[in-house]
Amino acid sequence: MRHSPLDAVLATASTAPTSVRAHNHKTDLLTTSYFAGKLDRVNVLGSETTGHTGCVNALSWARDGSVLISAGDDTTVRLWRLDNEDTTQGYPFVCDTVIHTGHRANIFNAQMLPHSSRIVTVAGDNQVRVFDHEKAAGYPGDDGETHYHSRQAAIRILRCHDGRVKRIVTEDSPDLFLTVAEDGTVRQHDLRVPHSCTSDSCPAPLVQLNHELSTLSLSPLTPYQFVVAGASPYGYLFDRRHAGRHFREEWGQLPSQDEVTTCVRRFGRTTRGQHERKGLEHITGARMATSNGHEVLLSYSADAVYLYSTKDDPQPSSMKTTEPSVLPPNKAQKRRQPPVEASSDSEMAIREEWSERDALMDDDIERIRAESTPSPAREQQRTEGEASDMDEDPDSREADSDSDEEKEEEEEEPRGDERFERVPTIMPRARFAGACNVETVKDVNFLGPRDEFVVSGSDDGNWFMWEKDTGRLHDILEGDGTVVNVIEGHPHLPLVAVSGIDTTVKLFAPTSGPSEFSRLDKADAIMDRNAEAATARGELSNLLLYYRLARQMAESGGAGAPQCPLQ
Repeated sequence: MRHSPLDAVLATASTAPTSVRAHNHKTDLLTTSYFAGKLDRVNVLGSETTGHTGCVNALSWARDGSVLISAGDDTTVRLWRLDNEDTTQGYPFVCDTVIHTGHRANIFNAQMLPHSSRIVTVAGDNQVRVFDHEKAAGYPGDDGETHYHSRQAAIRILRCHDGRVKRIVTEDSPDLFLTVAEDGTVRQHDLRVPHSCTSDSCPAPLVQLNHELSTLSLSPLTPYQFVVAGASPYGYLFDRRHAGRHFREEWGQLPSQDEVTTCVRRFGRTTRGQHERKGLEHITGARMATSNGHEVLLSYSADAVYLYSTKDDPQPSSMKTTEPSVLPPNKAQKRRQPPVEASSDSEMAIREEWSERDALMDDDIERIRAESTPSPAREQQRTEGEASDMDEDPDSREADSDSDEEKEEEEEEPRGDERFERVPTIMPRARFAGACNVETVKDVNFLGPRDEFVVSGSDDGNWFMWEKDTGRLHDILEGDGTVVNVIEGHPHLPLVAVSGIDTTVKLFAPTSGPSEFSRLDKADAIMDRNAEAATARGELSNLLLYYRLARQMAESGGAGAPQCPLQ
């Protein structure tokens, strides 16, 4: 018996709907809107006379997407909500709440704690502040905004960190959240347990690394794991569980007995970016996928965005290997040499001498860069070395010089935190290049209900959107007048909030017709320009170091090792 299309429609309609079917249907529609529709700018939040007065460094969606939180250099937090009475535009978000936080430096992140009206902020003044404006008395301002000062709305000020606090990660609780700071620590805060930071009674950190940290992420599907990264060539995956059987089954190792958490995996690369300097690798952004709990994005400064999976088997991680990355970066161009012509033996000797000097100069630059970035471990080693040198016999120093040089050659590869050198390292599944991440600290993110896209800001004022599975560049959109740093997708709508150096927040959504702010047709020129900008910045940095090194050698008469140029 043949069935007509109407029979199929009636049969589908008669099927009892389920929550799973409804959720899958909404997810499919959202995915289709991203793939089929061209994103375009649909609104700008703020202006020259309203909104923020400084760079917008933080964006986050709260209360299931009904509230957009923004914060930045002006140390205020703004809450934007949809104005249902405004029918003149598709996404009429307006600011109705302004919190004057009292921070004495730029705000880097702001998040609302789940199941509450509490908002947490972190800033460059090393502080973590918690506000509850709905339980405070505010006063009316311009354009219908309600203002709250720190004395009215702040319920807790935490000074547990000794460095600039960069990121917040919320948990499924109105009282618990994590923070990461440049002091190399990750801390868990519990608002139910009061303590005094001035009396050194702060709880022990979950993580303590020997270098600066700048980014932190976890997935709600695997809340016992989190990824942390910063001034290191590696990202680190930590597990908070201490059930030995789980570790033995999942990671092939037992949990650390003396630590609150255990580093179970590192994320690395087989090659360095073309414009990166050895010893100065820096990961500016990290993100764990919310749809599967195992995929991880890391954004390397002066390189690209890399995709990993915690389910992948570890591989050798030495950057000396000749095996390329999944999508290998462009090979570094060799130093230009003059055309080879017939020349005398003396000319050839001069050329060889200059070539050797150039190589030595590069080595000195690498050493100066490494020494100018102190770490707790390096300071401890220096202090211990000075103390031992005072008691050491001069003859033994000379005898050990050769072995020290051999050790330096062996340790020339960056290793991150030395305590985790033996932790298995996962290599990337894919590499997403084209954006320029040099000038500022760029975040990275997934986009789409199933994390189908990878997005990143860029120094050219655009934000890039790649298809995760294929690596294809899906779109380039103008999001800022200078630099795009933050990109946050709405949890349920095809709506994206973007911010950067400008004082405004841009909203993007699919629209009918051509996209006014898409720059995909100029993709090749944009990516070439970004590569040139990264190269120029690297060359300028090298020139400054060459100048400093030349001054040191001139002052020391060209003999001996140069002194630290930053003293």
